[in-house]
Formats: sequence, C-alpha cells, structure tokens
Amino acid sequence: MKRFIKNFLLGALAVLILGFGGFYIWSQITYSPSEELYNTANLQDQKETNEYLIFEPENQKTDKGIILYPGAKVEPEAYAYLADQLSQKGYTTVIPQMPFNLAIAGIDKADTIIKNLEQINNWYIGGHSQGGAAASIYAFEHQEEIKGLFLLAAYPTNSSDFSNTDFPILTIYAEHDGISTLEDIKKTKHRLSDYTFFHKINGGNHAQFGMYGEQKGDNKADINVFVQQDQIIREINNWIERIEKR
Repeated sequence: MKRFIKNFLLGALAVLILGFGGFYIWSQITYSPSEELYNTANLQDQKETNEYLIFEPENQKTDKGIILYPGAKVEPEAYAYLADQLSQKGYTTVIPQMPFNLAIAGIDKADTIIKNLEQINNWYIGGHSQGGAAASIYAFEHQEEIKGLFLLAAYPTNSSDFSNTDFPILTIYAEHDGISTLEDIKKTKHRLSDYTFFHKINGGNHAQFGMYGEQKGDNKADINVFVQQDQIIREINNWIERIEKR
C-alpha cells in the first residue's frame, strides 16, 4: 500500500512538472516586434528596467502618465511606436513586462510603476486584448488612483462592471478584428460606464493595435499599420484632453 501511494505521488508530481513545463514553453513562444517598428520608432531614449519599459517626454516635465498592458504573449516592445508617440505628446508612457507574457498573471504590475514614478499625479491605464481585460480589473479596483481606462480591442471582465459609475473609459475597436470581434464588443457594452467614448477603426484589425506582424485567428487589415496606430494615438490623446477639461 505504501509503495502504491509513493508511486501515485511520484506520478502526480511528474504530471504536474510536465504540465507546468509545457505551459512555460507555450508562454515563451511570443509575438515579437516587427521590422517596421525598429525602422520607425525612436527606441534610443527608451529606458528599460527588469519590470517595465518607460518612454518619457523629451525636455519636458509632466504629471500625466499612461500604463499600457500588452496583449497575451506579445512582447512589450511591440507597442514601442504607440508609447514613443504618446510620450511625444507629453505623457510618460510605461509598458510592463508580464509574468509568463500574460497580462492576466500580472494585473497589479501598475502598483510598482505608480510607486516608482511619484512625480506622476494623473494616471491612465489600458491595454490591448487580454492586456485591456487585465487593466479593466486594475482600474475597477483603483478608481480613486486611476483617472481613466482605455481598451484597445478589449472589453471589461465580468468582475469589472463600470455600469453604475461615471468612470472615464475609451473603447477603440477595429472593423476586421478576428479575435476581439464587433460582436464581442457589443455583448459587453453593458459593463461600461455612462462616460464611455467609442471609436471604430475602419479597415483595421487586431494585430495592428501593436506592431508584431500577423496573428493567428485575425483577419486581414485594409489599412496600413501606421494609419491604425496613428488613429489610436490621436484618440487616446483627445480622450485624455477631454477628461482633463472635465
């Protein structure tokens, strides 16, 4: 009997180790930044720590910050063009490194960023796809510290119901998104606040919310990646300006 229990426990341990090993390997097969990004974005002034990438306005002090959670298995650098351009508009922009490259495993990553960047008084948080879902959880639980939530091809989770609030939210979605579809966006509208702004990117798709090439399950875009990215930057900037004037 003792031998049976020992063998059973060893077998269970082996299954757990193999299962975790398989999950870890899967989580490390990521979407890398595209060649276009490296040829375009100004990455020289980017600061990098073990926990996040940070893009700061050049020759300008600011008290406004943006935290951008990456999509599942997408490397943070894939959002460098967005972050660089937003920093040029006067926002300190931070992209955290996520455990196992999954934002849902690092929902509270914003805590460290906010603590370390004490000069920032006005924080906005958001993310792409799973990163947006994770950001919605953080924003919902920190409505006193966060001034607004932006969702890029994303929607709030079941536990992040803003419907009874006037919390500022921006939802940007794309016409040809094959992963966060128009139907998904419609089905989750009831979780958004009364102070939600929507913007549809005609001709856009899911992968072009970052710059990492094609993504399995997505549809082909009708517009150039920079056309889509520049719309995102413009809409985030305009949305924050509206909130600041509120």
